[in-house]
Amino acid sequence: MSPGDEHDYRGKDQGGRADDPYSTLGGTRQTRTRLPDGDPGNPTARRPVRNSRSLVTITGIVVLLVAAIAFANRGGGSDDDASPGAKSSGAAGSGPTAATGTKPVEGKNGTIPSGFARDEQGAQSAAANYAVALGSAAMFNSETRRDIVQSIADSTTATKLQSGFDADYSQGFLEQIGLDTDGSAPTGSTFVNRTLPAGTKVKSYSSSTAEIEVWCSGLFGLTGEKSTKPVTSGWFTVTMQLKWNGSDWKILETSQRSGPSPVTGDNPVSGSDEIADAVNQFGGFTYAR
Repeated sequence: MSPGDEHDYRGKDQGGRADDPYSTLGGTRQTRTRLPDGDPGNPTARRPVRNSRSLVTITGIVVLLVAAIAFANRGGGSDDDASPGAKSSGAAGSGPTAATGTKPVEGKNGTIPSGFARDEQGAQSAAANYAVALGSAAMFNSETRRDIVQSIADSTTATKLQSGFDADYSQGFLEQIGLDTDGSAPTGSTFVNRTLPAGTKVKSYSSSTAEIEVWCSGLFGLTGEKSTKPVTSGWFTVTMQLKWNGSDWKILETSQRSGPSPVTGDNPVSGSDEIADAVNQFGGFTYAR
């Protein structure tokens, strides 16, 4: 639930004082006389019949409560049958990084989400998911790297982007960080490279192009007793130039800078095996506004 969708569930003043024992929902005063439970001399005597007006009041309160609960539970139901591109963005009134409640896309291009809406929200969702793909361990293998780039790059810049990424992930670089020639970790180790978007920001937007910034945290390194590159965390911002190709947002250009970086917390450092287990057991997400 987004901050823009928050409701105040605190009790509302209904017209009477909370400390007034005679206060009712209508704010009127009503004197109650306590009647005896029965006639001590007549064990078969029945208790007095409850006032019908009290029953009506109680019944009315119950009906109102049930109606209120039913109304609250209706939230978001109208979008169930809508296509991802047709759903309202709900961006107005939402904070810069607040989720709108619109459901993630249903399409997939390989392992990467696709079919984002042609609006600001869709562009932000595309940028967040593309940042995850470009910041994954799969980029260190030449074949999976090519699949990723061809899936998310615009056709006019795919070749240029592919050449740039191939140069970045050279054999010398793989050797420097302790990976094999195919980008895999040495036996007994787990390679960790995971990007976690923390928020998105629209720098510019039109119906055909968009510039989106994605603020991310990341994990990078090798687990294992003999690793000289232990897994560390960092913060960075990815900037993407996107183009609408007629059916989806695609990347024209991408760049990265460090930060903003928060102060490191005082969490105890986990062991190498625990980190490896977490990376292997905890999957990723489809990111959407």
